Amino acid sequence: MKRVIVRYKVKPDKANENQELIQAVFAELNSKRPDGLRYASFLQADGQSFVHIASIETKDGSNPLSGIEAFKAFQKDINSRCIESPVATEITEVGSFRMLNE
Repeated sequence: MKRVIVRYKVKPDKANENQELIQAVFAELNSKRPDGLRYASFLQADGQSFVHIASIETKDGSNPLSGIEAFKAFQKDINSRCIESPVATEITEVGSFRMLNE
């Protein structure tokens, strides 16, 4: 199992576009319902900073997001939308309460 947190900040005029792209990812995920993935995205209070948390739980370690067309579209021009580029960090759970378990 691999857990990752990604943080970045978009340009003020790109926040709505970025949010729409993220919503398209969740629409496709809800439609396809891939196994082995837990995924959440959050917008911080500044309206420009985003945080994504993914838990990859496939047996072979593959990331189900890579097969999601809306995710490919989201990633395509992300650096042109950002003023702080995405930084991905692998994380290890120390404890949680109803966060990642059903």
